[in-house]
Amino acid sequence: HEVCARPKIRDGNVANRPIYVAMGVTVEGTRDILGLWAGEHGAGEGAKYWLRVLSELKNRGVQDVCIVVCDGLKGFPDAIGQVWARAIVQTCVVHLLRNSFAYASR
Repeated sequence: HEVCARPKIRDGNVANRPIYVAMGVTVEGTRDILGLWAGEHGAGEGAKYWLRVLSELKNRGVQDVCIVVCDGLKGFPDAIGQVWARAIVQTCVVHLLRNSFAYASR
């Protein structure tokens, strides 16, 4: 499951940058923080960025992934398919509902 926060980070200039958190849940229900990654300010993270992140996770020992829950980040499903071909990509229900409200009248 991926989560994003946007703190102010000083890297030459002070800017809001996304910080992504990857959390794994085992079939026994044990949760573990797998890593934190700082995204690029204003650049948007595409398939190459996510492929690098997921490859790092795989190289660090994440072997078998059943389901990946994410919010529809651009390029993320393609990267998941390249790293773990049998993983199911599921849109987070909260993000699915939030995005659906844009098409509903008040």
